[in-house]
Amino acid sequence: MIDTAVSFREPIYKDGEYKYEAAYGFTPFIYTYLHDDDEVRPCFLIVPGGGYCMVVNTEGEAVGDVFYKMGMNIIVLTYTTDITMSVPLRDQPMKDLSRAIRYIRANAARFHIDPSRITICGSSAGGHLCATVATHFSDINDPDPEYASQSNRPDGAVLCYPVITTGEFTHIYSVWALVGQNAGDDEMNYYSLEKQVTKDTPPCFIWQTVTDNLVPVENSMMFAEACRKAGVPYAYYAFPAGWHGLSVYSDRFKTGDFGEPYTMEQVNLAVQAVREHKGVRVSEERRTELMIQFFGNPEGEERPKPEGERPPMPPMPDFRDVAMWPELCKEWMKLQKLL
Repeated sequence: MIDTAVSFREPIYKDGEYKYEAAYGFTPFIYTYLHDDDEVRPCFLIVPGGGYCMVVNTEGEAVGDVFYKMGMNIIVLTYTTDITMSVPLRDQPMKDLSRAIRYIRANAARFHIDPSRITICGSSAGGHLCATVATHFSDINDPDPEYASQSNRPDGAVLCYPVITTGEFTHIYSVWALVGQNAGDDEMNYYSLEKQVTKDTPPCFIWQTVTDNLVPVENSMMFAEACRKAGVPYAYYAFPAGWHGLSVYSDRFKTGDFGEPYTMEQVNLAVQAVREHKGVRVSEERRTELMIQFFGNPEGEERPKPEGERPPMPPMPDFRDVAMWPELCKEWMKLQKLL
């Protein structure tokens, strides 16, 4: 936890509004880390990644901790994903992030947030989601009049080693979870975000490592180039070395302290349903894969957990340049009047 923060959780949908088929009882929610004072502050809305299969906690609270200490009020979004990869998500994650932005603006006074300084920050597939809303915000209507009157355009977007393209350099598993394996050209182009940047796209801060082992660095390069051509203010950093998922690479991150794993709620519900043969259109092959992944055996049988404390994290390499990205982002946000 962030010790001095006012933390609470709230659903972003009202009863009956959220209808994703493979939710398994999950409803998207936000988790706050607000300063315990009345000062109106910028909002940093964090959207962790996870290949659209999960929302990983390594890219949630640990990121928020760093930007909270810079004076921002922090909100983490847990949005719709599908670990089974059986029910394509399509525009549901877009709707979740769009509603979250509108929800925050509607409640800005209560959250002590400046509604004109809402920056979204996404990592990996979360970066794809942020870039999707940053480019397609005008496509996303909200049926609830309370929120439809609020703008869903973010004031800035921070994209950390993002999935961007659905083309040659894509992360194919993210695409399959999002639109399935048989999506048509129009849908694939819609989510290939280097093709979707316009002059109305908000300012973007983009970073990635050249040696990213899961999402090719061409993804962030193409989006930066699209911003340049469209006249969108942006900063782009390609660090020479580092693996995918480095998050903030803070001292806290390097010890494995990622905070409470609330972002994994939908995954846990889905895996339990699949274990009980209650999955939505989940093949036996995929069920077996998930049981091995989460329980270590094809049938999902409970096995005794090792006793004692968690073994210490192995020593981390010295990626001190990557660890600088939040400070670079902070200065960029000041220049963009987001902070």
